[in-house]
Amino acid sequence: MPFKPAENPKCPKCGKSVYAAEERVAGGHKWHKGCFKCGMCGKMLDSTNCAEHENELYCKNCHGRKYGPKGYGFGGGAGCLSMDTGAQFQGEGTNGHIAEPKPVAKAPEGEGCPRCGGYVYMAEQMLARGRAYHKGCFKCGDCKKNLDSVNCCEGPDREIYCRVCYGKKFGPKGYGYGQGGGALQTDSSDLSGDYTPKPSSVDTTVIKASPGQGCPRCGGVVFAAEMVLSKGREWHRKCYKCRDCTKTLDSIIACDGPDHDVYCKTCYGKKWGPHGYGFACGSGFLQTDCMTEEQMASQKPSVPIDTTSIKAPAGQGCPRCGGMVFAAEQQLAKGTMWHKKCFNCNECHRPLDSMLACDGPDKEIHCRACYGKLFGPKGFGFGHTPTLVSTEVQGTPFHTEFNPMNGPKAKDGKGCRRCGCTVYEAEKMLSKNLVWHKRCFSCFDCHKSLDSTNLNDGPNGEIYCKGCYGRNFGPRGVGYGIGAGALTMV
Repeated sequence: MPFKPAENPKCPKCGKSVYAAEERVAGGHKWHKGCFKCGMCGKMLDSTNCAEHENELYCKNCHGRKYGPKGYGFGGGAGCLSMDTGAQFQGEGTNGHIAEPKPVAKAPEGEGCPRCGGYVYMAEQMLARGRAYHKGCFKCGDCKKNLDSVNCCEGPDREIYCRVCYGKKFGPKGYGYGQGGGALQTDSSDLSGDYTPKPSSVDTTVIKASPGQGCPRCGGVVFAAEMVLSKGREWHRKCYKCRDCTKTLDSIIACDGPDHDVYCKTCYGKKWGPHGYGFACGSGFLQTDCMTEEQMASQKPSVPIDTTSIKAPAGQGCPRCGGMVFAAEQQLAKGTMWHKKCFNCNECHRPLDSMLACDGPDKEIHCRACYGKLFGPKGFGFGHTPTLVSTEVQGTPFHTEFNPMNGPKAKDGKGCRRCGCTVYEAEKMLSKNLVWHKRCFSCFDCHKSLDSTNLNDGPNGEIYCKGCYGRNFGPRGVGYGIGAGALTMV
């Protein structure tokens, strides 16, 4: 089999094979190092100043002179006047005749320049709304003024315009919309018969958008030049007004109403705000807004003031009134929810909070003073120190006597160690994991009241003061009496 050498890519300039040691890559082609220079000025190029056009290489200056836009502002420096029309690049041959411009390579439908339909290369690309234009084609559709990203406006006819022509063609007309403040513009070009008639998109209500996508007030298509945003919805600038007084709105004074419309702050307050004394524009002012109680009730949500009128399921409502308890008025006590206005002492009706509330055995809540009078121990030393309290409470369902044996019995091992009755949080006393009533927390022998400083747990499950504990369970003999050196033979 004869030997076939590997085919190497050809240089577009000289047509010879390009080997790896001398190749330069530009525009998808491989070039010789010596051929990698500008086709007009012969300047050697690199990857930073190379521009490719139709298999020919140029430096950036020559590419701009030959293919870039012409006119004022497109010279070498800022503000430079360049009247280079490119005529020197259009002559072909030696006879001096000016040849016709080269035809533009047409791109597939929808992929090329929207104005001329030709391929758009990266060095001359201008973008507007995702479409690529040639620099030479990126001009106003009316006055042919060169555009950039600052003064380009896309019209509803899919053409591009400068701001002035866009305002004349699609903007609002009448007093105040001229070039200067207070000017009168009637756009006399509409009166001439040879002028292209205005498209119907001036009236935004004619071009209807899909349901839920247009202007919420008129339903028309909203274009970028007249778009105003409010909570994710697009409005026409002329439609963005108060629903009641038609005052023009902005992002500072606009209020979204519950009817999905927009209002100024004053109209929003009159229509949806609270009514009555103190809710007008000034403090202390009386505002009834010329409405009767029936009219105000018809415009506001029917929230019942009396919470007892909405009954909750059994065991789930307020323990006092049985009504439904909502989050805005919720008060908690031992896992039960109370209305804020019901969360008061059952005896003196004093308003309570988490520091004052005491849960009683009658399933009610009391303040500390009333709880002590109703369920606390009676006798000397149990009043407001050092007061002697011997109050005989009438009508109290529980614990009217000091005898601790007449309360509700608790389950085995869970009540008071001495009386066996239920122990509530407000009167709980602890000793070695045993629970006692405050009234039962006394010495088993001498009945002296105990606390954490003089408490002694006996081996029989009872509690003693230090003296009684020593006499019952302490050591015997010389030196173990009450005083040092005493003889105790008990």
